[in-house]
Amino acid sequence: MSLSADTSPERSADGRRGALALGTPLLIGAVVLVACLFGIYTRPADFLATLWPANAILLAMLIRVPGAARLSGWICAAIAYMAADLMTGSSLKMTAVLTAANLFGVGVGYAVHLWHPDRIRALKEPVSVLWLAFIAAAAAASAGLFGMLANPLLFQRSIATGWSFWFATEFVNYVTILPVLLSAPPLATLAGRWKTSRLSIRGADILPVLAVIAAGGAASLIGGAGSVAFPVPALLWCAIVYPIFPTAALTLISGVWTLAAVSTGLVGSQFVPDNEVDLVSIRLGISLVALAPIMLACVMQGRNELLARLHHMAMHDPLTGARNRDSFRATAQGILDKRADVPFALMMVDLDHFKAVNDRFGHAAGDRALACFGEHARGCLRTGDLLGRMGGEEFAILVPNCSPQHALGLAERIRNLVSTPIPLENGGFLVVTASIGLLSIPQGDGRGIDELLPVADKLLYAAKRNGRDRVETGETLPA
Repeated sequence: MSLSADTSPERSADGRRGALALGTPLLIGAVVLVACLFGIYTRPADFLATLWPANAILLAMLIRVPGAARLSGWICAAIAYMAADLMTGSSLKMTAVLTAANLFGVGVGYAVHLWHPDRIRALKEPVSVLWLAFIAAAAAASAGLFGMLANPLLFQRSIATGWSFWFATEFVNYVTILPVLLSAPPLATLAGRWKTSRLSIRGADILPVLAVIAAGGAASLIGGAGSVAFPVPALLWCAIVYPIFPTAALTLISGVWTLAAVSTGLVGSQFVPDNEVDLVSIRLGISLVALAPIMLACVMQGRNELLARLHHMAMHDPLTGARNRDSFRATAQGILDKRADVPFALMMVDLDHFKAVNDRFGHAAGDRALACFGEHARGCLRTGDLLGRMGGEEFAILVPNCSPQHALGLAERIRNLVSTPIPLENGGFLVVTASIGLLSIPQGDGRGIDELLPVADKLLYAAKRNGRDRVETGETLPA
């Protein structure tokens, strides 16, 4: 009897799931602990933290990370809350009250989120921001119940202001931090965007950021109660220019700076830091200021996505995914003008006896054949290659930087794929063939697309005359 390691896919998948199930709660505990220590070391003495990111971060992780909301995740979070307070000298009584308040508020927020989880997780429409505000209000109000107890017990302040102060403090943390964490793309996506765009940032792209900085400086110089709202126009400008995540990040930075400036007297110097009514008012004001740019960013993103879809529909054939005739001609001419120093290949493709296909099998089968051709052709082309539907069953393909030998191989590959049997609804199969006219264009040819298409079209008709289901080649001479 021999022993051997089990390397089956099922065993490997079980191992990965087990590691993930163990790692997620530990990750939650570590992140919450760091966030708690940050809040504790930045708070005023014997008072609640100016910025307490731990609760918002925990709620975001429960929403976004699969499997985070399990009992083990909650236990690790509770241990992190208690460890942070005990490590920094808090009494056991204070630690128990604060930990219960934090977990209860986050739990209520997560329960409210479950009413519309997809809407909150996506954060791509204005109503999502309203739901986010509702979640923040529910979580903050729930924590405020503990504030009514903790205010006189821990801070020797009145019960009357306990709930309102605790609510305002929690609400501003949720409203400013949650949008950033929920709208943040994965780290791999961020890294890819940074590599592709860090050297191509235009000067105009950074103007809204400079406006936010200038607004913060103006608030410090001028002061007064209204200075809290100085960043609003700049943040609205950010919402128009940037997607949701950068807008939310700038809103968070602005809100954190305002909270810190108020605490140090840089902004709103007439407010007394120990005056709870003033602090409640200014923190609620910061929360409401944060909602406007994020909601506008959602509106702008939805508008931009709609315009992109409409533009794609106007430029492409919905059945095959190829560009329509006018779009192909305009785009192809632009490619020829920009890359005149490389050789091109231009193909005209026609599905053979297509009228007979429609007459015998019906137009639904014909549409299926066209869609399959579009799928096969796009699968053979590179990102910079161009496919267009010129009308009916006739297509054009422009391939930049392509030698005659490579162009012939590509044309034959497309021709062979087209003849792949297409399953029909009645259980049968449809086989179509294609004739291709292949025109090789040397570098520096200088002809426009409207001059080259008729030449490729003549090669296509030569392929039809010579028996169909073939590639007919030709080459232009330099102009």
